[in-house]
Amino acid sequence: MSKAWLRWTPAAVAVIVVAGVAVAIPAAANASVSLPTRTAAQVLALVASSKVTALSGTVDETSDLGLPSLPSGAGAPSTGSSGTAADLALLTGTNSLRIYVDGRTKLRVQDLESLAERDVIRNGTDVWTYDSATNSVEHATLSATAHHPMHSGATTQAPSTDPAELTPEGLATKLLAELKPSSNVAVSPDDVRVANRAAYELVLTPKATDTLLGSIRIAVDAQTGLPLRVQLDARGQKTPAVSIGFSTIDLSTPAASLFTFTPPTGAKVKELAAPTHSPAKQHTVTAKPSHTVTGSGWDAVVTISAAGSLGDLSSSSEFAELTTAVTGGRLLHTSLFNILFTTDGRVLAGSVPVARLQAVASAS
Repeated sequence: MSKAWLRWTPAAVAVIVVAGVAVAIPAAANASVSLPTRTAAQVLALVASSKVTALSGTVDETSDLGLPSLPSGAGAPSTGSSGTAADLALLTGTNSLRIYVDGRTKLRVQDLESLAERDVIRNGTDVWTYDSATNSVEHATLSATAHHPMHSGATTQAPSTDPAELTPEGLATKLLAELKPSSNVAVSPDDVRVANRAAYELVLTPKATDTLLGSIRIAVDAQTGLPLRVQLDARGQKTPAVSIGFSTIDLSTPAASLFTFTPPTGAKVKELAAPTHSPAKQHTVTAKPSHTVTGSGWDAVVTISAAGSLGDLSSSSEFAELTTAVTGGRLLHTSLFNILFTTDGRVLAGSVPVARLQAVASAS
């Protein structure tokens, strides 16, 4: 279940796992839009002043990362399989999420990828994940002071990826916090329309030159300041590489019943530990880091430790098809990011050339 959600975490955010890199691009047509001219500072201020606290909508995703298409059904999970093939196949797939938000403590994310039902639900202090394919449930209880993750830096251990980062608002907030200091920020001269709403488009371009990322575009609703779409462009590629955005959106308050959850009969429920907040810094989660980051901004490199060698991962035919042998391990190359699987069991990833990953691997 956690891997299914992890694939939505964009590589540029530097929260990358072995086979769960997010890929997303909305299919939103741009009709003619004419808005009053605003500066980048004014659009950023519009985002900061957004007061949208309730919404529902569909977020569509796909990708154009230059990866080969896997044979039909190659990634389908099967009884007794390790799930690796399914995780790798997600890198070339298309998915949709249904998002519901009501205030600071109610959030529901539904995976519409298949006939199976997959949900992440927060209702007050309760956080649930559910997978109908395995009839499994995970549950965590937050402290009464925990904030809605769409409006703070708080995270939970259920699910392993903050579900708020699956929304354009959550993703845009994270990207702006991570990359704005190392970016040139402007407003596109061409306004856009996303989910039938007129929007300004913020454009962030890297000050660094050693990165595969060409720009990040954030469509900002002209009326409310709500980020509606985030698009990542690879250098030298005409079509967007990765993006996440609404194809439909409704700013009315969702029904309260959408945030209630009762485990189905016979479901296996796993209780997870709640995050521990530092009394000195309420929004800080005290937890053992799952990865280390070398550098910062656009050319940061994430290193994730893994026990043993490539093991079962390297035995997957899809892994062999999507990666190539390089000095020190195997490489998954896309137009937007590179992932190096080292022979000693580490995973290094970033929107940088493979030579930089190899240099970081050697240094550490």
